[in-house]
Amino acid sequence: MTKCILVTGGSRGIGRAICEKLATDTQYHIIINYQSNEKAALETLQKVKDLGGAGEILKFDVANVDEVKNALTEWELQNPNTIVEAIVNNAGITRDSLFMWMSYQDWDKVIKTSLDGFFNVTNFFIQKMLRNRYGRIVNIASVSGVKGTAGQTNYSAAKGALVAATKALAQEVAKRNITVNAVAPGFIRTDMTSELDEKELVKLIPSGRFGEAEEVADLVSFLISPKSGYITGEVININGGIYS
Repeated sequence: MTKCILVTGGSRGIGRAICEKLATDTQYHIIINYQSNEKAALETLQKVKDLGGAGEILKFDVANVDEVKNALTEWELQNPNTIVEAIVNNAGITRDSLFMWMSYQDWDKVIKTSLDGFFNVTNFFIQKMLRNRYGRIVNIASVSGVKGTAGQTNYSAAKGALVAATKALAQEVAKRNITVNAVAPGFIRTDMTSELDEKELVKLIPSGRFGEAEEVADLVSFLISPKSGYITGEVININGGIYS
């Protein structure tokens, strides 16, 4: 039986760093989810293989419940001797603006990607994890979901709800040796933050720098490992001291 981990939004940024770290730290077959950028997903897969890991890419939009069900059901049918033992719910998008000018479309898309994405993917696998009496679920939240960030009411709402869902689900499944934790990054140097004024923002960060995606990946890898079995329902900030 091949044991697998699914990383949503795994083609770039933090998701790619997580896939690479899992390739070196675990024996999991890594399922790299992507929505549209197949080239980037294949590049991530090649990096995983170069590091001695195994994996594949799998296309679906986490926000679309039918697309998720169809893709994962088909994948299971094609891979009968596999089990998804861990999930990293990393997929997320930003559509920043002040709330007074925010369109419903920008509100809805951000909420659905982070929050519905968590539900659609995790709900598909949770009964199987319960039957197998083992699982690791890590949700990538944000400092915005813990303290709120002006100009990100939609993103803060999505990630804040993800934090609450993490705490609730952790209590439901803990007796079956399934942990559910959230990681809340601050300013991490990725494509998503490339347009920010880093020189000005670092003045707000006690550590005086942006974080690296690899640092988030290190934390996720630990939470996926058997070493973290007594940690569940936690939201771990990784933000250089900007908020804790």
